[in-house]
Amino acid sequence: MTRGDARQRQGNLTVKKAPPFELDILYRSSHFVAINKPAGLPVHPSRGTALSVEAFFPSLSKRKDGPWLAHRLDRDTSGCLLIALRKQALIAAQNAFSRRQVTKTYWAIVSGHPAEDAGTLNLPLLRVEKNRQWKMEVDPEGQESRTHWRVLHRGHNATLLALQLLTGRTHQARAHCAAMGHTIIGDPIYGVPSNDSQLLLHCRALNLTCHEEAISVTAPPGGAMADWIKKASGDGF
Repeated sequence: MTRGDARQRQGNLTVKKAPPFELDILYRSSHFVAINKPAGLPVHPSRGTALSVEAFFPSLSKRKDGPWLAHRLDRDTSGCLLIALRKQALIAAQNAFSRRQVTKTYWAIVSGHPAEDAGTLNLPLLRVEKNRQWKMEVDPEGQESRTHWRVLHRGHNATLLALQLLTGRTHQARAHCAAMGHTIIGDPIYGVPSNDSQLLLHCRALNLTCHEEAISVTAPPGGAMADWIKKASGDGF
């Protein structure tokens, strides 16, 4: 893939630079691109840095009606991210997400060991702000939020879970794991901050049929998550 110039506006300045690495592309068609987003890379530019997923857009398409993010991942969450290359494809993808016609599976390494091997959490989530900080909390006044989980591997004082998000709430995986009493390792908001660990949350798989196109992608984990899996299980799953 040819690296394109990144143009991002910060205040009154326009930053033009070539991204220092190439995106890991999992799927590509005339309508969509799916990438394996690395942990630590924001989807949008933020103050202090112009590097983001959007900085790579000029290298993905030169069309005036795209590219566009079809959905979002938190900065510290890695894995499958769908990008629409045309406005019509974006609208079709947004409709699929809003109608819950998309299957997303996350992998999370959580602290401790759940008593069961699988279960479903049906816990409404409400955004709460305190001291200029916000988080999602379980609250009967919140939005319907459902997550199916199952154990993939039990390691030393930690467990690898597969999480299927049946709804798509902000921080749903992180808040629901915390509600189970097994916070995601490296989560500074819902768990215990760690200076030597990234957030061990990864969007493993994404499946949808959109714009008459069946999209099914799987992203291998990297970094600290891949290291933990290899050490704990002896293979890379």
